[in-house]
Amino acid sequence: MDHFARLGMPVALDLEPAELDKAYFARQRQWHPDRFVARPPEEKARASVEAATLNDAYRTLKDPLSRAIYLAGLKGVELPGDGKTIDDPELLMEAMEVREALHEADEVETVDLLADKARDDMKNALSGLTGLFLRDDKPALRKALLRLRYLDKFAEEARAKRANLERAKA
Repeated sequence: MDHFARLGMPVALDLEPAELDKAYFARQRQWHPDRFVARPPEEKARASVEAATLNDAYRTLKDPLSRAIYLAGLKGVELPGDGKTIDDPELLMEAMEVREALHEADEVETVDLLADKARDDMKNALSGLTGLFLRDDKPALRKALLRLRYLDKFAEEARAKRANLERAKA
């Protein structure tokens, strides 16, 4: 059973967060292991497995990027695993240039500008995914998702760099 079915949600890129929360909490109450304390071991084990898979489904579908990657996987779009070489020269150049700028940044304001640009790029790229899914354009989806994954990782790196710069000034 896929994550969408597990939570009773439509298989879609755009999900209403409140509806997702409502579906998750309803199912979580049903399978929460505390409700199975006095039950036979096999029922406890099933409740534990169901609760864990519900948690995984919810985490995946709650985050727009994780949801897009998961949905693409359901549609047969394969992405390299983390740490694998990316075969897109444009993306590699973009990543190297921006990471170099982040490495050289010695002011919080500079890091914030780089992070803001990455967030804007990510927002724009996420909004463009709907059309790619509708057209079932797997090569373009793969390329867009690889870039989104890079932007997400860059945002984490920028947060860490910002924290380090703030600590150094304190």
